[in-house]
Amino acid sequence: MDDKRKRTRLIVSFSLIVFILCATFRGCSSAITQSRNKKKAQSSNPNRFGSSAVFQVWGNVYPDGYYYVTLNVGNPAKPYHLDIDTGSDLTWLQCDAPCVHCFKAPHPPYKPKNNVVFCKDPLCASIYSSKSQPCKKPTDQCDYGVEYADQGSSLGVLVKDAFPLRFTNGSLFGPPLVFGCGYDQQISSSHPFTDGVLGLGNGKISIVSQLRDMGLTRNVFGHCLSSQGGGFLFFGDDLVPSQRIVWMPMSPNSLE
Repeated sequence: MDDKRKRTRLIVSFSLIVFILCATFRGCSSAITQSRNKKKAQSSNPNRFGSSAVFQVWGNVYPDGYYYVTLNVGNPAKPYHLDIDTGSDLTWLQCDAPCVHCFKAPHPPYKPKNNVVFCKDPLCASIYSSKSQPCKKPTDQCDYGVEYADQGSSLGVLVKDAFPLRFTNGSLFGPPLVFGCGYDQQISSSHPFTDGVLGLGNGKISIVSQLRDMGLTRNVFGHCLSSQGGGFLFFGDDLVPSQRIVWMPMSPNSLE
């Protein structure tokens, strides 16, 4: 793929981060991010949100050196292990489109089914600056390229498919979400044994932002990581404690 299609994803700074005190979750450390327009969303449509989705986290700091969650994708749904990355926006899976360079993973690659996202989709434009937009026509497929600080990378095409989620209000829903179908991966020696990456940055393409724009959850995610390994991850603010939290302002600027 042309170098212009590659986009360097280093650390994405969030607007705000909440640190939950250890007294809230015994034996865990937590972090939550929220957008600055939370109050605006509450006042404009207070009944639009009101639930969260919770996922079990696997992994540890040592010896694995990474954490991952299992998300189901497609209909019928199939499980995929995704490396949790708070420093990038795009979620992607290894994809049989077909694979050019694919690494060993826990599950077979995702197979797209005529569900490619086109360049006219606003989410396609959101992953490029105006100068790096590779599309020649609105009806072209939306290609992506992402590079990481460890020199790993993924090239592919954006697709859209159902992500079945069970929410804390008891509902089960499979919203159609946009993610990367990665068919050409370059990995580092420390690459985690997963099927792809779960990008939790605050860009429009992130899963959390897409759920927010659909009115399903607020633009919040949090995690509780046990000192013994594992933990849980949640989207939405149902589990955010009303007390004993400290708000820390962060730079809104991204590092390109």
